[in-house]
Amino acid sequence: MTALATDLARQTASEFAKVLSLRSWWLLGLVLVVYIAVTAGGLAFFLSDVGAQLGGAGAPALDPVVSATLVYSSVTAVGLVIPLLFGALLATTEYRHRTLTPTVLAQPRRGVVLAAKAVVALVMGALYGVIGLIGSVGVGAPVLEALGESSALDEPEVIGLVLRTLLATALWSLLGLGLGALLTSQIAAIVVVLAFTQFVEPILRILAGAWETTAAIGRFLPGAATDALVGAGILSSLGSIDPTVPQAATDALLWWQGGLVLAGLAAVLLVAAAATTLRRDVE
Repeated sequence: MTALATDLARQTASEFAKVLSLRSWWLLGLVLVVYIAVTAGGLAFFLSDVGAQLGGAGAPALDPVVSATLVYSSVTAVGLVIPLLFGALLATTEYRHRTLTPTVLAQPRRGVVLAAKAVVALVMGALYGVIGLIGSVGVGAPVLEALGESSALDEPEVIGLVLRTLLATALWSLLGLGLGALLTSQIAAIVVVLAFTQFVEPILRILAGAWETTAAIGRFLPGAATDALVGAGILSSLGSIDPTVPQAATDALLWWQGGLVLAGLAAVLLVAAAATTLRRDVE
């Protein structure tokens, strides 16, 4: 056990060194913070009385805490593609640049290699959560205050959302690692990540929300589970923001259930990758 722990620690340090030696991790972080800052600022304006009046509509009948959590949850509502993409690149970069051979020569136990990458994925995913919150809270809170709304930063609901956001982004990075390890092709992984997060799942969630039966199933989609884990989300709150949007009545998952769904999906992908892709010969 001591030898295994030592190998895991050494391999984890090696994996961190690989990641930090590349520019991709901080470029992804830069894209994330800008994307989230713009989204959170716009959402804060839209949910304020000023934004509603300029738009020719009545002020949204939302509690200030609800408005604030919607703004801050933009990290997980629209920004999860970044930690997911990072996790996928963490696995596929080894295949694209053919660095997997020296990796497994240095550490023949591929389970240790995968476990080390999982640790890196979780830590870096949480870091992307911090970066995203800098954009959502750092921009959203001042915009809310400037427009006469409460930033609600001292509310327990908001504090809980912030902490669970870090868990959500860490789990999505782990999901990306499992996907990348299973597909191995970097191009295929990128296409799947972008298509699923930007088109497929949002459409599925909107369609599923129209009927009670499908809405009950839709709760287990990764994005819906994430909204449950974090405690807020734009798609899950469409009915509250715009009453004209049809939403079937169904009980959302509890926060810990949402976390278990994400962890379970990540575990399935990682186990599948370990049982198939990682057993193949390395060229």
